[in-house]
This record gives sequence, C-alpha cells and structure tokens, in this order.
Amino acid sequence: MTTYTIKEIFYTLQGEGRQAGRAAVFCRFAGCNLWSGREEDRAKAVCQFCDTDFVGAGPDGGKFDGAAALAARMFDNLLVKPVTASMLFDAIADARAGAGRREAEPAALENRAPRLCGLRLLLVEDKFCDTDFVGAGPDGGKFDGAAALAARIAAEWPQGAGGVPYVVCTGGEPLLQLDAALIDALHAEGFEIAVETNGTIAAPEGIDWICVSPKAGSELQQCSGDELKLVYPQIAQLPETVAHLDFGTFYLQPMDGPQLADNTRAAIAYCMAHPQWRLSVQTHKVVDIR
Repeated sequence: MTTYTIKEIFYTLQGEGRQAGRAAVFCRFAGCNLWSGREEDRAKAVCQFCDTDFVGAGPDGGKFDGAAALAARMFDNLLVKPVTASMLFDAIADARAGAGRREAEPAALENRAPRLCGLRLLLVEDKFCDTDFVGAGPDGGKFDGAAALAARIAAEWPQGAGGVPYVVCTGGEPLLQLDAALIDALHAEGFEIAVETNGTIAAPEGIDWICVSPKAGSELQQCSGDELKLVYPQIAQLPETVAHLDFGTFYLQPMDGPQLADNTRAAIAYCMAHPQWRLSVQTHKVVDIR
C-alpha cells in the first residue's frame, strides 16, 4: 500500500492561470526534485526562486539550528524514535554538556547528530528529505493508501453547495507521488483533478487539467497540457524556448520577490509584444487568501 506524504490540504480559490477564481481543494505534496526546500540548498538548486513551503514541520516540530538545540528539544518532549536508548541518551548528554561550548566546538557537536534515528537527513546534503519531519503540516500528514487521502480531500469540499468538486495537486513536485491509484480514488469521490508540475516527470493518465511550469536547468518530460506557466524572467529559460510546445494557453507569471514590480512591467511588455502569451497574476496574494 502506498503511503502519501502531504504538506497541507485546504479549501480556497485557485489564484493563478485559466482557473483563477475557482473554488478548489489544494493538496500540497511534500518533496521536490528541483530543490530540497532548505534555504542552505537554494543557491545550488535547479529552482532557486520557489516561494512555497512544501517541506515542513508539523505542529509538534519546527526548525532547529544545530544538533544541540534539536537534542535539547527532544529531551523535553521525547518525540523521536531512537535506534537504541544509549544513542539517544548520548546525544542528549552531548547537547546538555555542550550547550556552553557549542560555539567553540560546533563541528564536533554536529557530528554526533547521525546517532539519532531519522534525523540524519536534515543535516546532510540530501536533495530530497523523506523523514517524518517532512510534510507533516497541521493540516497534512501521512496517508496510508489512495482511498484514505481521497476521503480526506473530499472532506474539505462543502457538501451540497453545488459546483464540480475540484482538487489541485501541487507541491513541491506532486508527480513524485500522484499515481493512478490516487487519480482513480479522487475520481471516485467526484473530483476533477488538476496538477501543477515542473514538467520533469511525465504525468500519469487520467489527470483532467495539467499546468506545467518549466524551470531553467531542468529537462522537460511533460511537453503538452492545458496551460504552460513560465515564471518570468528566467535568464536561462526564455519564453521562446517553450513557445512551440503543445499547450492550450501560455502564461507569463512575474517572479515574486523584491523586483516584483519590475518583473511585472517586463512581463506585461513581453505579452503585449508576443500575443501568444498572457499575463498571470497571483491573485490569491493580491486579495490575501491562502
């Protein structure tokens, strides 16, 4: 049975693209193949401008600066599964005894971290972290089987309110996990299924709406769909490089950040000069909804 790791599930309005303004349940899958989700990895990631928190800590977790802080937190709450009791107590002892000397000997203390089961991946250079601390947001979690996840998604849709139930599978990179079994289970619940993907993994059959957002430096495997949404500008991913692909609609979405106003003006100018492209505005940020 497949276990799905979900960052969050919530009901809102779609904020981008041709479906903007449509009521939808968002299911954000944990994990991505273009960035680990950790800020220290951003500079060397394929996708360096992601504004989405797809790797996360649950309500009983958090982010900890170093092994000492994490082991001290575990001492207070015992929220880990140690390999052996001696390993756990050794690590806690290191943290307690080393709290005062941490700045003087950070490397020595950090090197004790692998003695804790399930935490090593948070401290090494793994591209995709698959520990229990990834994706366990307050309205996400791990789901054993497609039926369980589909039922949880269906519970977010207002019953008897009319309209076609609509779920947006997003991430991270949802196609790392979205499979035929989950597609069938969501259809059985009456949902129309959309996916927002970076396009590096071919989409399985049965998805009703495919939105691909190419990232510079990645290799596209999904070269057709309903809409292509290019974050703009990307020096190494110009609109001309993807304009020939088989998509129903082409969008330029201004890159968020300190240069948003300049990027928006540039995207508007490009769309006016190249009418194949439309401007995509992140309306959920404008109206301040989730």
